[in-house]
Amino acid sequence: MDLDPLLLSRIQFAANISFHILFPTINIALCWFLVYFRLRHGAAKGTPAAQAWEEAYYLWTKIFALSFALGVVSGITMSFQFGTNWPGFMEKAGNIAGPLLGYEVLTAFFLEATFLGIMLFGRGRVSDRVHLLATLMVAAGTTLSAFWILSLNSWMQTPAGYKIIDGVMHADSWWAIVFNPSFPYRLAHKLLASTLTAAFLIAGLSAWQLLRRTANAGTHRALHTAVVAAAVAIPLQILAGDMHGLNTLQHQPAKIAAIEGIWHTEKGAPLTLFGWPNEKEARTDYAIQVPKLASLVLAHDIDAEIKGLNEFPGAHPPVAPVFWSFRIMVGMGLLMLAVSWWGAWTLWRHRKGSATAGLVFSAWQLRLLAGMTFSGWVATLAGWYVTEIGRQPFLVYGVLRTADLVAPHSGGMVLATLLAYLAVYAFLLVSYVLVLMYMARHPAMPTPETPQSPKAATPIGGPA
Repeated sequence: MDLDPLLLSRIQFAANISFHILFPTINIALCWFLVYFRLRHGAAKGTPAAQAWEEAYYLWTKIFALSFALGVVSGITMSFQFGTNWPGFMEKAGNIAGPLLGYEVLTAFFLEATFLGIMLFGRGRVSDRVHLLATLMVAAGTTLSAFWILSLNSWMQTPAGYKIIDGVMHADSWWAIVFNPSFPYRLAHKLLASTLTAAFLIAGLSAWQLLRRTANAGTHRALHTAVVAAAVAIPLQILAGDMHGLNTLQHQPAKIAAIEGIWHTEKGAPLTLFGWPNEKEARTDYAIQVPKLASLVLAHDIDAEIKGLNEFPGAHPPVAPVFWSFRIMVGMGLLMLAVSWWGAWTLWRHRKGSATAGLVFSAWQLRLLAGMTFSGWVATLAGWYVTEIGRQPFLVYGVLRTADLVAPHSGGMVLATLLAYLAVYAFLLVSYVLVLMYMARHPAMPTPETPQSPKAATPIGGPA
């Protein structure tokens, strides 16, 4: 059997980044939830609510630490692949990619590492103000990390501020490189995606605690906060997505053509809701379309001309994975909108009982929220595949082709390492979920009397 090292190397990097991105997507926003929990704890000091906010902070700090550890380990492994599988990328674009990755380490990672120990182990050992400051610095570090990584990724999508000397890319304007044309939209889209991922994780796990009757007062506070945050973030995400789409249409029209399955340039292009992309015949089989809606959605002009895939022979991405990934992302986003707004409406109707938010939800709502625990992961991965597969056949869009940058390894070697990665990542992912479930079943804070308290002292459960 002939093994294609290019395809296998792409799959291997996709597997690495798919696993890695799960954890920063949680932590970028989760740490800001922790800052909010600490602020509410400080504001409620001396009241019963203070203990509830402390319990919420205690559980979700442990989950943050677990996610942080897996994110760091998988991120290091992923960065190695630039040298092992894609040396051509660093040879051609390392003068730009290297400093941006270095800035992320020197600023964001060092900031997180400096204050993480105080955040995790300083409660009761430092003042509340110092502990809050440490949590705030870690949150700032996670956001700064997203800033630099997304700056690099955005530059690879919409390269700017560079010059090519002897086939090697050099920085001409660091301002133009960092703040490249797509960066503001990608950063906003990712920060909101993280907010939704963390919010549904908190809401889902809290709902599961209520169903299992292992909840405490902190569970209710966390559930209320997460549902409201999701309800606010999802319409903002839809707006950011629309702005991002306008930017992509301007700078990466081939990606938009693949997303919408537009095979030929036309004015007043129809929007394909569903269908089966047939790349061989250059058509979408069994298509369900709305006339002219694609032009209206994509360009905000019902008669706008949208370039088709025929305009980019040999320079457009594979259509089917981009087409379907986009619809999974949008579908999950609409489901998030419905669930979060239903939850927010329920909380508003019972706003006098917000201190015990979980008790106002029906059993069906709790089960629905529990089922949506990892919905942010699904939407994030689908969106990431749209972004990365949609950039093909380029690593740096329009400049460096992927096929020219891969390492000359044998297909068998790449396949062996790919299978090893998949086995390790599957084990780690299952272990992560099992540990989350264990933490949710044992949410109580240690006390001097029960330093390893296995259960909440006073379980407060919702309807079974």
